[in-house]
Amino acid sequence: MRLSSLQQQRMDADRRKRTTSCPSVASNKSKDEHLTFSRDIRTNMDADLGEHTSSCPSVTSDKSKDEPLNFSRNMTPTAAVQIIKDDGLQIKYEESDLELPPMIEDWTKDHVKAWLVSKLRVSKEVAQNLYDQELSGACLASLKKEDLLDLGVPRAPALQMLREIEKFRPHSDSLVSGVRTPQSEYELRKAQDVSDGMNEYMETATVSSDSGIQSLSSAVQMLQMPPCKINLEQDESSNYAHSMTEIPDTEMAVQPQKPFSQIRPFDRSNTSMFYMENDVLPPMAGPSNLIDPIREYVLLPNDNEASDREILYEFTKEVFSFAASCMNSRTNGTIHFGVHSLSDHGEIAQVVGQKIKSFRDYTQAFESSFGEFFEEQHVHTARMCIRVPQFIQVCHEDGTISDRCVIEVDVVPVYSQTLDNIFYTQLGITAAEKSQHCKTECLFIRDGQRSTNLLEDPNPRLTQEKLKSLTDKVKSWATARKSAEERYEVQLFQSHQGQRLKQLVTRGKDAFDSSLQVIVVTDKCHPSQLEFMDFLKEMKLFAVLDFDPESDVSGTCSFYRKDSVANLHFPNMYTAQDSISAILGKLNLFKQTSWIFCNGRLNEENEEDKPLTPSEWIKRRSGDISNMVTWLCNPDLISRDKLLVIFVLHSAVTEIYNPILETFCAMYRSLGGAENMLCLCRDSAVFKHWKDLVKTRCQEEISNKCIYELSLIEISSTIRKLKEPKTRSSQRYLPSTGSSSVLLAKKDEELMTVLDILCENECENTEIETNDSFQEFKKQTEEDFYRGGQVSWWNFYLSENDCSLPFIKRDKYIELYDLIMAVGAPTSRCSMINLFHHPGCGGTTLAKHVLWNLRRKFRCAVVKNNKATNNEVAAEVINLLTYGRQSQPGNTPVLLLVDNWDDVEDLKLCILSGARDKNQQSNLMAIILNCERTQFPEESSRKSRIPNVFIANKLSPQEQKLFSAKLQQLKKDHEKPDTFYAFMIMTNNFSETYIANVVSNTVKDLDATSPQGKLFSFLALLNTFVDGSYISLSLCEELVGIKNPLWKRETLEEKMGPYSSLLITFTVEEHGTYQAVRFLHQMIAQNCLKILKRDHNLSLSDMAMSILECDKVYKSCMGKDFLYQDIQSMLVRRHRKEHGGDKNTQFSPLIEKIREEEGSEHVRILLEKATERFDRSATLPQALARHFCLNEKQFDSALRWALDAQSKNSNSYIADTVGQVYKSQLKKYIEDSGSPTPEVLKECLIVGSKAVKAFQYSQELANRDEQMDQFDMNNMKRSKSYNTSGYVGEMEVMMILLDIIKGLPFYQNNKLEKDKMRQFLKGHLSAKDLHLDHSNTTTDQFIVVLTDHADFLVSFKKKLKEIFGFFDNYFTYLRQRSQEREAADERNKKKLSELFQKYVEIFSSSEEEKASEKARNPKLSLHQEVMDQMNYLEMKRVDSFAGLLQCLTEKSPSEMEFVLKKWKFVFDNSPSKSGTTLNFILANIVMHCIKPSSKLVKRYEELVDLLDKELQKEGTRSKLTEMYYLSMLLMWPAKDRKLESTPTYKDISTYITSAKRSFSKRFSHLIPARSAIAHFFLGKSSGLKRIVPKVKLDKILAQVNKKDSGSSQSSQPHNVHRLWQSGTAWNEPDVQKELLRVKGKSENGDIYINYGGNLKMSVRPAYLGDIRTGYSREDVSFYLGFTMEGPVAYNIKYENDT
Repeated sequence: MRLSSLQQQRMDADRRKRTTSCPSVASNKSKDEHLTFSRDIRTNMDADLGEHTSSCPSVTSDKSKDEPLNFSRNMTPTAAVQIIKDDGLQIKYEESDLELPPMIEDWTKDHVKAWLVSKLRVSKEVAQNLYDQELSGACLASLKKEDLLDLGVPRAPALQMLREIEKFRPHSDSLVSGVRTPQSEYELRKAQDVSDGMNEYMETATVSSDSGIQSLSSAVQMLQMPPCKINLEQDESSNYAHSMTEIPDTEMAVQPQKPFSQIRPFDRSNTSMFYMENDVLPPMAGPSNLIDPIREYVLLPNDNEASDREILYEFTKEVFSFAASCMNSRTNGTIHFGVHSLSDHGEIAQVVGQKIKSFRDYTQAFESSFGEFFEEQHVHTARMCIRVPQFIQVCHEDGTISDRCVIEVDVVPVYSQTLDNIFYTQLGITAAEKSQHCKTECLFIRDGQRSTNLLEDPNPRLTQEKLKSLTDKVKSWATARKSAEERYEVQLFQSHQGQRLKQLVTRGKDAFDSSLQVIVVTDKCHPSQLEFMDFLKEMKLFAVLDFDPESDVSGTCSFYRKDSVANLHFPNMYTAQDSISAILGKLNLFKQTSWIFCNGRLNEENEEDKPLTPSEWIKRRSGDISNMVTWLCNPDLISRDKLLVIFVLHSAVTEIYNPILETFCAMYRSLGGAENMLCLCRDSAVFKHWKDLVKTRCQEEISNKCIYELSLIEISSTIRKLKEPKTRSSQRYLPSTGSSSVLLAKKDEELMTVLDILCENECENTEIETNDSFQEFKKQTEEDFYRGGQVSWWNFYLSENDCSLPFIKRDKYIELYDLIMAVGAPTSRCSMINLFHHPGCGGTTLAKHVLWNLRRKFRCAVVKNNKATNNEVAAEVINLLTYGRQSQPGNTPVLLLVDNWDDVEDLKLCILSGARDKNQQSNLMAIILNCERTQFPEESSRKSRIPNVFIANKLSPQEQKLFSAKLQQLKKDHEKPDTFYAFMIMTNNFSETYIANVVSNTVKDLDATSPQGKLFSFLALLNTFVDGSYISLSLCEELVGIKNPLWKRETLEEKMGPYSSLLITFTVEEHGTYQAVRFLHQMIAQNCLKILKRDHNLSLSDMAMSILECDKVYKSCMGKDFLYQDIQSMLVRRHRKEHGGDKNTQFSPLIEKIREEEGSEHVRILLEKATERFDRSATLPQALARHFCLNEKQFDSALRWALDAQSKNSNSYIADTVGQVYKSQLKKYIEDSGSPTPEVLKECLIVGSKAVKAFQYSQELANRDEQMDQFDMNNMKRSKSYNTSGYVGEMEVMMILLDIIKGLPFYQNNKLEKDKMRQFLKGHLSAKDLHLDHSNTTTDQFIVVLTDHADFLVSFKKKLKEIFGFFDNYFTYLRQRSQEREAADERNKKKLSELFQKYVEIFSSSEEEKASEKARNPKLSLHQEVMDQMNYLEMKRVDSFAGLLQCLTEKSPSEMEFVLKKWKFVFDNSPSKSGTTLNFILANIVMHCIKPSSKLVKRYEELVDLLDKELQKEGTRSKLTEMYYLSMLLMWPAKDRKLESTPTYKDISTYITSAKRSFSKRFSHLIPARSAIAHFFLGKSSGLKRIVPKVKLDKILAQVNKKDSGSSQSSQPHNVHRLWQSGTAWNEPDVQKELLRVKGKSENGDIYINYGGNLKMSVRPAYLGDIRTGYSREDVSFYLGFTMEGPVAYNIKYENDT
């Protein structure tokens, strides 16, 4: 490298002197001393040349001709250490024969100790001390002085050690630098071939020598050497060989040596590469074999040193001077601008870069200057030999683009152009005083590393001698050049890497496996190459590890995201602290590509995520990368046989600690080798670096995994060609309003990760139909379905061909089709339909068949991920609904198919809630079709309150005919349709005999003890007892011993033999995409289980135990979490009637079956083993506790396991199990004890108190289970139910204990004793007063026990009353959100009624007791009367607000009048209590609703006055929700304005807010499972008459329904409920006659009623979908209902629509 002449001119201006009228000018092109030229006159140089020819300056030079440093290979090292690199990469210390690993980080503590003693001469005591403290090389490299002193090392040895470490550590890197190869192997082969060819020429060619000129070309010199010497010299002079086998002294041995960067391949317009700032380039060198290019480095002046014009002139002068020297010497060469030489002789050259304002200016200056520098006859030759400038971008060390470039110009003096010519050049020269200028003739040749001008010598005689000898030399060089070119042309290059690429990508198959999950690791891609990265879009990219910080702006990521979805992530997001499923859900993995910025992003604000230099990256980010790679390569996430890791290397990796190499090593460790990897290298030079570094770091030969002889466009085209033909239309359309269509963009569809969208042109115009493989595809698609796989849209499409029979329409098809079409009419914005079906009877297929035929009427979609939350599904449904619509009114509804969905009603609410964020005007937004598997579809259909259809495992005669006809067609198209067992089972009408014959014939030779037999039993057991269960394909292969699944040399089908005909492989898309295996049909699995039990003597417990004991099942595998869930579900999940079961079971069906067939001992052993295997599970020890409790009556063991479960997961259900154990123990103890004794009573009370405490704890936990912010309900998945078992359990235990007390001997003697006991339990009498006869010792002992537990017993009545009150509110104020679970409510109400009857029997006072109480306290007679009345009301369950509301349906007019009289007496004669007043007011309202003509009812105005007083007394912050509820009923504004004089009238809107607040505080823990009930509606009349009870409307609807359908009395409530649910109830004239239609406004998504002035009230819509989205302010009307939570609007209509 040289400074440009302008830079040198300013440094040497004071040394220049004028010797003639025109200055003497140095023209030697090494530019050790440069010239002055004038910017002002350079343009006129040609014109002025003639005027100054006579005085034109001679050209002198002070060019250094020093030879480059020569490290002789025969030198003896003078240092104490001689470092020798051998094949073992060991470092040998000759004095002690000590061998050490090349990298200090790899030293063991023994290495360190030996090094300290042998090399550093540290005392053995110090060395031993460090040895004892486990000081390894890695530790040593990280130590500082303070650390060594802390370790006890004296100060002097510590400093010595630090200096030696600093010297040695860089050498660890330099050893590796010896393998750097900037040029390709191909170019090396070319160079070797050239030298071989030149041997022939040198037999005749001789050249004279002159010391002042290049006497003999380097090529000629090399050919005179022995072959081994030639090779050695080639290594030294080439760009690759900087590995020295001997280092002369220690100082040189430890000098840091940065490896050489890769240089652009010579004479190739490679615009796809970058230089890195501070990269080191190979040193300058003289001509070698004429083909390998020589190099020269130049730094042009900066903007502040020269003008643009001067810089351009300097550029062209440097280019053409260098080019002329190469052309004359006949050697290839490259001149680099923007590279700084760090030494005088160019041994070290560092990339700096030039700031380029305009590439065009440089190119134009270059093109326009040929005639200025070369003679006219040689201009054409020069143009042919000098290549146009190449501009290579320079990047900062952190990978970001800088504003600098390196400019490179290649010179190729081919013989056909240069022949024997000599090329002179003309250089423009200007004098120092800028007044004289001229052109001087120069003749440049290469002299070693430099260019020299033969015309520089002022002595004409010497110049003539040089010119004379040059003629002969040029001829010699020309001949050598010709020979070298001929030899080079003979070299034919053939590559077979295209075939290798196909093999690596397809793993030996014909096409690329679309199920492969691909992880790509890549660095910065040049913009010109981005279009060839399109092959990434053809792959299923799981993740991309991108080391380009600007990728999202201008790199690969930006290119990819134009058409596909990729989420931008960072490595630290993949933390091991979260579970795999949590990270999968959070980052949307498998659904969308994760684009991970492994070296930060340039545009990030957070400093932690900014790009780093390699050295900083190693320190701060390599740990995150290692953790992330470990996570990504976890076989639980992606099976090894489904993972492909592709490294795309656009630039050479030269550093041993390069981040990409570190990532490779992490991958290598995690995957256990490079079997899953493919490396795409830009060229052979990149590959050579990569191969050597991988060999050094991993000891792995990576060549067979690398592609380096193909260009990126060839790679892209090859991979794209390997892609299987597309089975989806390239342009997919959705139906839209007015029979129009909307194009669904691929990227937008990818964003909807939860839905499988059925387009209106599904399967049409696809690649596969025009492909030769279509018939095979068609055949395979049909076979997969009819064997037992899920139906695909292709099955329907193919059946519509002319040559095929139509797809079989089941009898229920029309019923389901009509039901879907009918739900478009009701006002509900989101409707639900259930399809109940037996597993395997074609229910889901029927649903999809209907969707297929409705795909042009609805926007149809299937939820493909059953683990998605309701909010996720709802959001995508709304996106699909509104897709392609802007502000136009109306949408095409969505028809959504869900399979066995947990909470369809909550999904409906989420859809309605989500719609508030979108502006749509349609009445119907979505129809949810839920396919629900059940063993009793007909019964489930009958009980369901949602419109439904059921389909059972029995074909009608018409269906049997259709299946028989289809079988005949299948026989024509397929070889063995008889093995399509799922289809054949249906064809044979689910015949048990047929299935038994098929199974017995197939598995007759099964060896149950073989791996195949064990897998068979595993699947049979799981598929029988767990619907939808499966085992991943990778685990199945592991279980049967398939060792090399990666290349699939052996398949599971081959391994399983004939048994595979009963199995099917299918794709699972839940938290990952992978292949799984199951039986074709559940009935086949059941029969296989029977045969295993009958013919192989395998019991159910044996097979279950085998699964638990098989360690391979619990190793890492795909779908592990779901397999674990299925195994545990098989062991613990009980049947529930409300979940579709035929009965409520105590244990799972498997456990019940094992207990029935094998006994309880086998159940215990199995559950204990399961608890040991799943040691973190709480449900298994819970099940074991229940087994010990219910089956074996071992309560100590049961309690131990229940508490173990509680320690693992403390929730209300497990706490309830603890209580149930105590309760069962109590019942068993009572049963075994016979007649009660004091000891029995004491033990019962102790156990009972423990049970009560456990149940109370369960109640506390129930209030905390799945708690959520009730103000953020729309964004969270609701809890399925509220656990009330703790309340029921507590009541049952108290009742059991009360039954014991009733059975005590002295309790049964007479009524007086009973009354005393009752008074004791009520807290009115002490235990000591229970019995006055002290002569009975046993009775006294009973009294002592009762006295000891008096507090516990006295609490019973109060606690029981609280619990009954809780349930009154629970069932009266609130209803189940899920209609399907209302049957469970009815059962619980019945049970509570029975318990209440017991409560009444125990605590109701007899007439004798009342008389006795009056006699004892005559002054308290009035108070006692009030108490008697309250006791009566309590025993009739009408002593509470909720109890009075129940009177609306449970009491006759006469009964209600009696209740009202009691309440009137209590109200008139008791102190003023808010609760009493409120209950009295409600009793009057209820009485008026039941019998409006009753004379007992107070006037409306009186009731208002009573309520008004209570409101003023309590204010707006009271907990009395009931008070605010009554204010809505009585004080709702009316037209007659009667209440305006009431003080609290103006506060009605405030009371509504208070009602909501109070309700939330009291019932927030119940809201997720239940919603508030409207018992009253606003009528058209005034006073009490305008309060219309819902029960009255129900009676009207029942009468209407009876007239219309003539249905039976038992079905009336069911049918009435359907009328409310569908919304048709509001359209009944008789209903409309009773209710007032209220007018209001919709504002900001809410409804308000304004009664003038400041009286503005908020009303909640009963159904969120009734309010249009878009926050449109419009007039609405509705019916008003009243709930404890506030007023509710029903049947909302927009006034403008009417």
